[in-house]
Amino acid sequence: MIFAFSEDEEMAEDEIDREEEPEKEEFGELLKFTAAGFLGGLFAGILLDSLGFQRSAIGQWIVRTLAGEGESIFEGIYALRQRIRRAAKSMAEAYGWGKFLGMTVPWSIDWGSRLLGVDVYGVEGFYIPYFYALSDQIGANVSGLIFLRKKEGFWLNAIKAYFCHPVMLTSLLVILLVPLGLLTARLIGFSPSTQTYTALETIAANLCWLPPLVGWLREKNLPKVSPGEDE
Repeated sequence: MIFAFSEDEEMAEDEIDREEEPEKEEFGELLKFTAAGFLGGLFAGILLDSLGFQRSAIGQWIVRTLAGEGESIFEGIYALRQRIRRAAKSMAEAYGWGKFLGMTVPWSIDWGSRLLGVDVYGVEGFYIPYFYALSDQIGANVSGLIFLRKKEGFWLNAIKAYFCHPVMLTSLLVILLVPLGLLTARLIGFSPSTQTYTALETIAANLCWLPPLVGWLREKNLPKVSPGEDE
């Protein structure tokens, strides 16, 4: 005997399967993009130095964009892919959108600072690599908070959930502590005088991999629930 299942029944079954699975935010998908950005920025820095463009402003823009924000391009693609797939909305997707939308902010800060005569190689220019490394992180943090607001329904509940979420707390600590490290390095004499040094400074400041790592570890520790088993 042959049973014909309607499209609605198949969709209902898919929905039940999703409900039976523990909540997974797929931060491992974001974590793997960081190494590609680091390697791209470092390779670009070494190449530009070998070609004699150690202090090229355009070269620094390319190197910092790759080393500080290369993963944001891939994470934006990931977020777009999730929407095309119509996957259930997750913190990881919101995080990816925030990083992608925040990646252009440091470009205007960098070029605006140069036009204003800021010494981008000295102590006063310490904030430039900070924004290249973490403007997307700031965007991800804000996007994550908005996601929690939609999920929880009220701002008070969202803020409580924010301070209980290990990924959001790690992100906040990164945002607050990295500028202190950059300023200290410049004060003791470090200067991004070559494109390779520019890449290394930006990579050191780009701790955007820490929050997804925390999220990935959290996902690994989530209890596995078998179909039909009470959570």
